[in-house]
Amino acid sequence: MTKKQKDYSKLKNQLQLQSMVIPGIIFLLIFAYIPMYGLVMAFKEYNVFTGLSDSPWIGFKFFIEFFKDPYFINVMRNTIFLNLAGLIIGFPAPIILAILICEIRSIRFKRVVQTVSYLPHFLSWVIFGGIALEMLSPNGILSYFMQMIGLSSKPVNFMSQADRFWIIYIVIIMIKNVGFSSILYIAAITGIDQQMFDAAEIDGASRFQKILRITVPSIMGTIVILLIFQISAILNTGIEQFLVLQNSLNLSWSETIDTYVYKVGLRQGRYSFAASVGFFKSVVSVILLVIANRVSRKVTGKGLF
Repeated sequence: MTKKQKDYSKLKNQLQLQSMVIPGIIFLLIFAYIPMYGLVMAFKEYNVFTGLSDSPWIGFKFFIEFFKDPYFINVMRNTIFLNLAGLIIGFPAPIILAILICEIRSIRFKRVVQTVSYLPHFLSWVIFGGIALEMLSPNGILSYFMQMIGLSSKPVNFMSQADRFWIIYIVIIMIKNVGFSSILYIAAITGIDQQMFDAAEIDGASRFQKILRITVPSIMGTIVILLIFQISAILNTGIEQFLVLQNSLNLSWSETIDTYVYKVGLRQGRYSFAASVGFFKSVVSVILLVIANRVSRKVTGKGLF
């Protein structure tokens, strides 16, 4: 029996199991692949009345316009820095949290820690951001605390100080997402063979040595894949949190590509301009994905593909 016949026989025997992937394939076709036709909007002067097919071709006009925009450098600076800071500071945080949670011996205390750390993720940015803004306001608890310990003689409005926005944003985004992001790592740690830890304990390994020699290497595949994804999304910051935290006083430090496209491209009805910026982000993401995967293959021997 040839290899092709073996594959066909195997597929036939697993037909019911393989058919379960059909809904996922249909979902991707409808919401991921078919909409790719809309990318041509980036190269056309799109008009909602004439439609996409009848709109005139303009080539790279909006790409050039975006690169020449006076706000381009400022927007790119904010976007890249916030994502790099999230990568350097925010990426290891859920890994450390997951390891610490798995090292807790008390089941009840572990559940309390998990619940408290997961809860912020399930709050909408309107609620969570509103709580953060209230705490950072001149009458908030942080301003009161600074006055109480003598660091300030008057109320402090943190959100009006543009140069502090990056730090505030990173802290807020970590508090909201670090718990939920640790779930994948906790699942990976839970799947490690317990006999490896028992053998290490018999050999006299400390808890730190077991983490360093067993836990971290065992979840390295998960770490590498998520790291590659985060590197490829270095130009994606999201928009909900910025709509809540952003104001006219911190705009110079809080305007990112996503908020810029929302304001200039969508609010003003410049759909082709918004599409061109989105296309630019997608191209950069693919390039970063390939580079990160190749570097990971050479350094760790693991990769996404």
